[in-house]
Amino acid sequence: MTDVLWLRVLERVHGHLGWLAVAALLHPAIILRNPKRRARLSVGLTTMMVALTWGLGAFIYPEYRARIKQHIFIELPKLGWCFERKEHLAVGVGVFTLIGCIAHLTGPMFESEPTRLLVSKLAHRALVVACGLAIIVAVFGVAVASYKSF
Repeated sequence: MTDVLWLRVLERVHGHLGWLAVAALLHPAIILRNPKRRARLSVGLTTMMVALTWGLGAFIYPEYRARIKQHIFIELPKLGWCFERKEHLAVGVGVFTLIGCIAHLTGPMFESEPTRLLVSKLAHRALVVACGLAIIVAVFGVAVASYKSF
């Protein structure tokens, strides 16, 4: 297969993983509303899904920047800026997912009940923010990929 075909396949996989990450983030965002609820497996797998999606995006980004990004900015600058926002928001998804994961997994280690509840609420809120940002990232990604691809 040619380089472009591999990039096209990886780009599609990245996009599908992105939407799966949105779905995965919904689960802990919903079930962790109760601060006493534990969902280590869900949070761990969700974090791995987000990290995998982010890693694949980072892997294909240099080729995307070299082959496509400038063309989008020249042909349709507003869409180019959407992609630029997508990149920044995707970092936010990763950071908030990681915060939520760390808070959820370390919460039970605190001796004080008020501290455990506070950390549990932090985990829930971080995952809700990550989910909201992931939805925006996925929508922007579809808009850009629909316009121009490898």
